[in-house]
Amino acid sequence: MAYEQITTAFINGFFMSLVLIVAIGAQNAYVLRQGLRREHVSAVVLFCAASDAILITAGVAGMAQALEGRPVFATALAGLGALFLAAYGLRALWRSRQAGALQAAAHGTSLSRAAVLAQAAGFTLLNPHVYLDTVLLVGSTGAQYSGSFKAWFVAGSALASALWFSALGFGARWLAPVFARPRAWQMLDALIGGTMLVLAALLARRALLGA
Repeated sequence: MAYEQITTAFINGFFMSLVLIVAIGAQNAYVLRQGLRREHVSAVVLFCAASDAILITAGVAGMAQALEGRPVFATALAGLGALFLAAYGLRALWRSRQAGALQAAAHGTSLSRAAVLAQAAGFTLLNPHVYLDTVLLVGSTGAQYSGSFKAWFVAGSALASALWFSALGFGARWLAPVFARPRAWQMLDALIGGTMLVLAALLARRALLGA
């Protein structure tokens, strides 16, 4: 039973983080751009992945503290999270009907590592959606788990983030032509939308069981 709970927490954390982070956005475009330029790629990937891991950990810990001894609030938050995920999923499915592509110019003057990391920090930490996704949504979901299962949820979420940014940064030469095609993003958005709806259903089930 414990093994199954660990696996469930890890997988849920992995896929929740993955579907939220894989989207057309400034941060992903910047990581891809640095990968195309082959400029401080390791530093950028490490910064983005570490930032996500820290924010998710803080979100899970903070939400866990806020939910402690408040089962009604926990149930309500799980319900709201399910609604939010469902809305995100439907939005992704709607995007899948429209053409879009991830553009990342590979030209420009070289920058120092400090300057590149400063830009990465801006794209990461000055984006309100980052906090909405990692601290609030992922954090409140991870807080639903008890004891050490929270850590497995965080581990799955952090791994998904690290793998995605690594793929974007180090695989930029191969990924750029793919994601420059609108059809690729449409298919990816459809997959993301479907996965989000499944996660929303699981979270809604958790909310109903806790009611």
